[in-house]
Amino acid sequence: MTTNTSPDIQQTPDIQQRANKAFLTGILLSVLGAIAIALPVFSTLVAETWIALIIATAGFAKLFYAFNTRNEGGFIWKLLLSVLYIATGIMLLVYPLTGVLTLTLLLGSFLLTEGVFELILAFRLRPKQNWTWVLTNGIVTLLLGGLIWFQWPSNAPWLLGTAVGVSILFTGVSRIMLSLNVRTSLDRSDQAAGA
Repeated sequence: MTTNTSPDIQQTPDIQQRANKAFLTGILLSVLGAIAIALPVFSTLVAETWIALIIATAGFAKLFYAFNTRNEGGFIWKLLLSVLYIATGIMLLVYPLTGVLTLTLLLGSFLLTEGVFELILAFRLRPKQNWTWVLTNGIVTLLLGGLIWFQWPSNAPWLLGTAVGVSILFTGVSRIMLSLNVRTSLDRSDQAAGA
């Protein structure tokens, strides 16, 4: 009795599962992006509040760590760092508009950087079919980052939620198209094996 141990046959179910997961992730990202675009002010406030809570929580964790390691040196610096985190988180919660303005500039910087990385990724994927979706994602993300920088601060309250939504939507669509590329390749290899 012989067993076919061809790598293509053994890896096909695993590749198919990963393609399915990527497809579902793309759909989820696309839906979340569409919701963020539809409700931009709400999306902006949710993002700002979420970041404020993360920073404040990290501050309390740092405070706990500072007191647990106070005999190991650097207690004052650990304490000051934790107070900085807590104060920043509370300030973002108490003054959400100021937080939105600050986070808008940070998001602009983030999107410009992400756009560059997406462009690099697109050119690394260039031999693959549908690589232009990743390229489009990078270009759109770069444009959004530039838009934030040049329109700040007048439209920061709605622009933040819209920009995040568009970026998430395009990321989802690009992932869907790349997963469809894998599915098409698997179908072609199955047809070739059956012929």
